[in-house]
Amino acid sequence: MKPMRLLVTAAAALWAVTVVAPRVAAQAVDTTNTIDRVVAVVGNKTILSSQVAERLFVELNGREAPKDPKALGQLRKSILESLVSEELVVQEASRDTLIKVTDEEVTQSVDELYKNVRGRYTSEALFRTELQRTGFQTLEEWRSFSADQQRRKFLSDRYWARLNQQQKVKDIPPTDAEVREYFDQNKTSFPARSEGVSFKQVIMAPKPTDTAKAVAKALADSILAGLRKGGDFATAARRFSMDPATKEQGGALNWIRRGQGWDPKFEEAAFSLRPGQISDPVESSFGYHLIQVERVQPAEVQVRHILIMPAIDSTDAERTRKLAEAAYVAIKAGAPFDSLQRLYHDKAEEREVEQFPLDRLVQSAPAYGTALRDAKQGELIPLFKLDAPDPNRAKWAIVLLTSRIPAGETRFEDVRDRIRTSLASVLSRKKHLDRLRSATFVEVREI
Repeated sequence: MKPMRLLVTAAAALWAVTVVAPRVAAQAVDTTNTIDRVVAVVGNKTILSSQVAERLFVELNGREAPKDPKALGQLRKSILESLVSEELVVQEASRDTLIKVTDEEVTQSVDELYKNVRGRYTSEALFRTELQRTGFQTLEEWRSFSADQQRRKFLSDRYWARLNQQQKVKDIPPTDAEVREYFDQNKTSFPARSEGVSFKQVIMAPKPTDTAKAVAKALADSILAGLRKGGDFATAARRFSMDPATKEQGGALNWIRRGQGWDPKFEEAAFSLRPGQISDPVESSFGYHLIQVERVQPAEVQVRHILIMPAIDSTDAERTRKLAEAAYVAIKAGAPFDSLQRLYHDKAEEREVEQFPLDRLVQSAPAYGTALRDAKQGELIPLFKLDAPDPNRAKWAIVLLTSRIPAGETRFEDVRDRIRTSLASVLSRKKHLDRLRSATFVEVREI
């Protein structure tokens, strides 16, 4: 079996372009090659020893190179393999007439890169000095180098995106042994684990009355009638939709795939429509949706929606507060948590959260962070409120802390699922790269 690190670098290139990446700096980690030479040939393109050194410098990212010659050699070989794979992809993308990269977008990308890098220096003189220290004699030379790297990145990204859209690259689930091997070979690269928490919850959201739902449904029907008489969907979304995340974009949700957590009724309706069609009102836990499909591809559709939410008043909010208090008291008295979760939990919210970093929870969801910061494992947290822009739509949370994971070194079980997901994509790309390699002249020389 090949080292798992090689599997990853073969499929995921280190597209890093910074002021301090290339030449002089690279020589500091490549003292064995005083004269540049060809270390690989891919089609009609050569890869030089200096390119391996440059990439090695970027990958080390300020860390010291391995002192063991064998370890350094293995690292250089894996980097060379990644450069070969990059070149295979770039050449294939360049032959695809449907993959376009314009000079304008490359120039814009380099301009943005220049702005970011230049901003790190207090004066133009310091910036120019750093350029020369790292091997670039002029700004134009740096821009030319950066433009070439950015063009290659665009080509590669669009090549893989096109294959994904055509479903020509399908994930290959890794074996347990491959997942473990990757962790063992890369454990030092994982950052230290911060304290984490796991919990399950019952989130109770105010429910509209039947009258309010009927009013919302009537409004959705009225909007639909106007659309089917020739009204513009995006314009109607900007005017009527109550989804703040998509309203100003004309209701655009862009591409959605099956199984990504969409409401089952919403997903069923979206995937049953043809391009240009508009659905009847579809009810979800949020309200009523009008859905328009713009484009269809295997396993995904590009959609817009208009959301009409039934009105919620203070009476509805108060009723939910009292119900949440009663449910909390019942669980505290011994009622089964899961049973009350099935009865009352808001379908739009997660039922369980596993090993979430506590520091991130404090930042992203302060109400949770405050409630869980000092809680003990197995403790039922006092009932707390999840505020909303409309106070009447605030939800109530009943949370049971199932475990606390202390800070420390990252364990295999902490990242196992993340590695498995990542490797599934990596292995599928490696299989495709193997096909490209078998169809292209590739010669890798001793490095």
